Amino acid sequence: MKVYSYSLGLVETNCYIIEGDNELLVIDPSDNGQFINKKIEKFNKKVVGILLTHAHFDHIGAVDEVVKKHDVKVYVHKEEKSWLTDTVKNGSKKFEMYQMPPVVQKTVPEVIEEGTHQIGEFEFEALHTPGHSPGSLSYVFGDFAIVGDTLFKGGIGRTDLYRGDTDTLMNAIEEKLLNLDPYTTIFPGHGPESTIQEEEMTNPYLNGFK
Repeated sequence: MKVYSYSLGLVETNCYIIEGDNELLVIDPSDNGQFINKKIEKFNKKVVGILLTHAHFDHIGAVDEVVKKHDVKVYVHKEEKSWLTDTVKNGSKKFEMYQMPPVVQKTVPEVIEEGTHQIGEFEFEALHTPGHSPGSLSYVFGDFAIVGDTLFKGGIGRTDLYRGDTDTLMNAIEEKLLNLDPYTTIFPGHGPESTIQEEEMTNPYLNGFK
């Protein structure tokens, strides 16, 4: 598998395309659906699903466009199934003061639970890693994981949005992410990739926590 990252939208949110032998998975179609669809077309492979790490506005902005073009299901944790149409919960209402339009996506997502899943040719483990949001998920594909806004290179997710909680976030990082293989590459919702080992050793929010 190969991972391709595209930083899109006002807050430069990472959209990921995972390429398998014959199929593609899209994770967090954040913004600019036309751009994402053009990237997808270049692979000349079928999209078999869209995974959301969580449903904040900056991670869902192109959901409808990608679904319309490729006729695929969208998966999100049950805690956030209603968030695609709720501007308070998805956070876009909070930013109206900056003249940002509300983000509403009409696609009705499927619920994905914590555990092992198979979508097309892709087998992965979904980890419930709440704290940044109540339904945050991290997706583990063998030697790499897409972790959304739970953990960043040198940082952790913010907890000042709807139902965010710092203690919950830190517990999720400790109990779920830091128990992955230390050499697991993590791809966050914003910024560059890192590894579990690097974050354990250098992330100022984690030093001394575990």
